[in-house]
Amino acid sequence: MNTIIHEITRKITEETKKNLENVLYGTDKVSEYIENTQCMLNEIGVKLVKNLFDICEESILLSKERKKEWHIERKNMEKTYITIFGDVRYERTYYKNKKTGEYKYLSDDFLGIEVHERMDMMLQSQLVENAIDVSYSKSGKNTVPNQEFSDQTVMNTIRKLDEIENSIVEKTAPKKKAKNKSEVKILYVEADEDHVAMQDGTNKQVKLVYVHEGLKSEGRNRNALINPVYFTGLYNNKSEQLWLEVADYIYKYYDTEKIEKVYLSGDGAGWIKEGLNWIDKSIYVLDRFHLSKYIRQATAHMPYTTSVMWNYLNQGEKEWTNDLFEVILDCTKIKTKREVVIEARRYIMNNWEGIRNQYNPDYIGCSAEGHVSHILSDRLSSRPMGWSRTGADQMARLRVHRKNGGKVYDLMKLKKQAEAKESRIKKLDKRVVKKKLNVSTNETLDNLEILNIGKRSIISEFLKSIRGA
Repeated sequence: MNTIIHEITRKITEETKKNLENVLYGTDKVSEYIENTQCMLNEIGVKLVKNLFDICEESILLSKERKKEWHIERKNMEKTYITIFGDVRYERTYYKNKKTGEYKYLSDDFLGIEVHERMDMMLQSQLVENAIDVSYSKSGKNTVPNQEFSDQTVMNTIRKLDEIENSIVEKTAPKKKAKNKSEVKILYVEADEDHVAMQDGTNKQVKLVYVHEGLKSEGRNRNALINPVYFTGLYNNKSEQLWLEVADYIYKYYDTEKIEKVYLSGDGAGWIKEGLNWIDKSIYVLDRFHLSKYIRQATAHMPYTTSVMWNYLNQGEKEWTNDLFEVILDCTKIKTKREVVIEARRYIMNNWEGIRNQYNPDYIGCSAEGHVSHILSDRLSSRPMGWSRTGADQMARLRVHRKNGGKVYDLMKLKKQAEAKESRIKKLDKRVVKKKLNVSTNETLDNLEILNIGKRSIISEFLKSIRGA
């Protein structure tokens, strides 16, 4: 350990002095200084990781506990492990369990490196984090200097996450504590969808719902949502599961007895109105953005009627609004334009109650269109590309996960922990079966005195944990 510390100290001293001289007496500027410093730190990072591998390998190789249970099959097996610092090349030993016949790289297993794993989890998470904003190709090229990963590698890294639950952010970046439920009188739920092009030429709806407590000022002419939490996914065109997640979140984090009303805003789509059946005390409000769009479409060829229609809507005059549509239709001769007016009238009349609720004094408006554009469309539909169903669903959920304060690295840790737990359960099942069948066993590490009395090393504890695996 002292050797590596001295080597690193010497390198930092020499490189820092050289970089300073290049700036003070040469032509380098601050950008070159930062770049050179980053290269130096990457080299040091590679050395430290390599040193860790060597220490673990040597400790296991010399361990008396290991010698009792594991036989050396092959030594000096080379491997390259790609990290955020760069490639780490090291050697490890391949062992065979004397009792079970199992083969294993014990040092890799101790360090949590899977058999065919070539890339560190931190690097994998960075590839995914970058792919949330840019294409798989750009993420593969820009994540690590002097290292390029294929589109397929980036995609496969994302696929390993499987389905990302909206509720997972509670484990990775909790914003609230369920024990202390928030008390609010009014809650706001807003919903909209993004239409995403699929590889088969079809379009799918990626839904977005978010819950918040109102608005707060963040400087001049700028407002922000209070405690927003987002939900998204494809849901196979079925909204029940989505609304169940939203309702469960509200129940878990809010004192529902204190809530007087929940404003549910959207564009009038059936899947959005379905939320009224799931969220208690909910009141539907038509998104003003979509109302304005239909009014423009209906009156574009007769612009002098636009202000009249808005006046009727503001006064809540449903009959007068309908009469105005009749006048517009009488003056509209082109068939296609008449169809647009008829559709606008049907939309406004069917959503009349939702329009009137816009005028409630405690209603603050809806920004769903902007949120869909920023959270979903920027990555999913603003570029000419076709998505697979899995790819679109994962990307939407990753973007929402980050919006909710979550990190990809934490997702990967949870995934790996779950897989390790499942593996332990399978091994336990095998042991139970063996015990029931009264399979005779040879001497195990349980009988080794060093593991049962006196000081226990980390390596011995590890070897004990994998006995008879």
